[in-house]
Amino acid sequence: MSKQHPDDFPSYAGRPPGAAQSGPAPRSPQPQPSGPVPQPVPPGQPGQPGQPAQPVANGNGNRMVATAARTQDWWQEKVHTLSLHARVTLLAAVAVGLAVAIVSIAAYMTVRQQMYQNLDDSLTNRVAQAAQKGVLTNLQNLRTVSSDALGLSDIRVGMIGADGETFGAANSPVPPMGPDEIAIAQAQGNEASLRTVGVRNGGSHFRVVAVPAHYCPLGVNCQADPELYQPAALVVAQSLAPIDRTLHNLGVVLWAFGLIGVIGAALAGNAIARSGLRPLARLTGAAEHVAQTEDLKPIPVSGSDEISRLAQAFNAMLAALARSQDRQRRLVGDAGHELRTPLTSIRTNLDLLAQADKRGGLRPEDRQQLLDDVRAQMDELTTLIGDLTELARDTPQVRNAELIELSNVVEDAVIKVRRRAPGLEWDVQLTPFPVWGDERLLGRAVTNLLDNAAKYSTPEDATLHSDGRPSGLVTVRLLDGVLTVTDSGPGIAESDLPHVFERFYRSSEARSRPGSGLGLAIVKHAAEQHGGMIYARNVPGAGAQFTLWLPHAATQTR
Repeated sequence: MSKQHPDDFPSYAGRPPGAAQSGPAPRSPQPQPSGPVPQPVPPGQPGQPGQPAQPVANGNGNRMVATAARTQDWWQEKVHTLSLHARVTLLAAVAVGLAVAIVSIAAYMTVRQQMYQNLDDSLTNRVAQAAQKGVLTNLQNLRTVSSDALGLSDIRVGMIGADGETFGAANSPVPPMGPDEIAIAQAQGNEASLRTVGVRNGGSHFRVVAVPAHYCPLGVNCQADPELYQPAALVVAQSLAPIDRTLHNLGVVLWAFGLIGVIGAALAGNAIARSGLRPLARLTGAAEHVAQTEDLKPIPVSGSDEISRLAQAFNAMLAALARSQDRQRRLVGDAGHELRTPLTSIRTNLDLLAQADKRGGLRPEDRQQLLDDVRAQMDELTTLIGDLTELARDTPQVRNAELIELSNVVEDAVIKVRRRAPGLEWDVQLTPFPVWGDERLLGRAVTNLLDNAAKYSTPEDATLHSDGRPSGLVTVRLLDGVLTVTDSGPGIAESDLPHVFERFYRSSEARSRPGSGLGLAIVKHAAEQHGGMIYARNVPGAGAQFTLWLPHAATQTR
């Protein structure tokens, strides 16, 4: 038995009761073209698929593509101009709308398919049983069926012969019959035809089923000769009005509940967006307050969601900015204090030189001493400005790092400092050690360590050993990335050890010696930028020892 989906068949009008046809129902002739028949054109010429693209078709396609692109650009522009609150609301409404639409369509199609399937099964079984029993295939019985009974059951019954002759109940419309039913009557197989006729909600919408049958013509005694039975098809049409009403009501209900769901989702999305974005609004207000007032006070944070983590990160950024500002303020204050001393000294010496010139001038040796003092103050001022420039950068990490050999950096620094301190003995032992970093900054840091050791290892009376060797000794070791510089000075007081790497810090013993108090601070700055560390301690039997550790190049991230 072959079944076909509803609404896939053309509509056929019923014939008057008892109307007969002399043969099969004629098919409508195909319209013949008038005029000369067009001859085939080789591919590539106008009018054939193989030809180049037609201007009109391409113009339409290009316009459609351009219109779609403009629509997409317009939609993206409109979405991007919406606030995050509106986007969340729109997203919730669209998501629920799509979900409701998918569920509604699936429910509607499932119910529709099930109702049609049940109707088809019921009609097919009933018509097959009626054809087997031969009650309705008897023309006398068929014509005497009460039209009221058929009307109450909303069913139309009829028969159609293999020759296209139709039979129906008296005073009752004949069910729609056509080529499909004639084919069933002629085939006399085990299959039945199912099709839908009419327009939904149009008043005449039927599901038509036809099964093979035989009938005995009126006035013929077929019992005496069974070969007189004629092939036919028993046709029954069931009205689809009840199913159409049910599906219509179901569609209305699904649309109503879907609309309510979308509106509810939009309201819920609006409430969720307002509640969820409230911390973000506070964070935005705090950022605007910081930008306007430069008040780096952190904002209160509660919860552990993503916005709370964002607020914590914002507070961490404010804390880092506050620390940076505090370092800058202290640096500027300390720099102003340190710059005042050499500038005052230079101004005093220049004033003395000017006053002496007015009184007739100084002796040559006094004038030379005064100029030497000015030059020394200028050198100290130059060094101080260089140190301040280095520390004022305050960069979090080394930029443009390169692979350098630390032993070469230390060796160059030893050669440089040894020229400035010829009265010292140097004990140097270096092993190769590659690092990633800034060669200039590391060279400055190592030079500062050696200058500091040379300054405190030089005896104030510049005495020598009995054999003429210098009395001061500086020991330099570079082993496995650990640089130790040990002097032969008096060491560092225990109270000063925690502060030796602070900017502008100078112990009571160091105030009598030249320096800005920034050399060791630069060493710590360089060590931290290269991922290393620096610490100081006193060595029994010697002086102070500074240890600088740097990571190997293989373990550093570039």
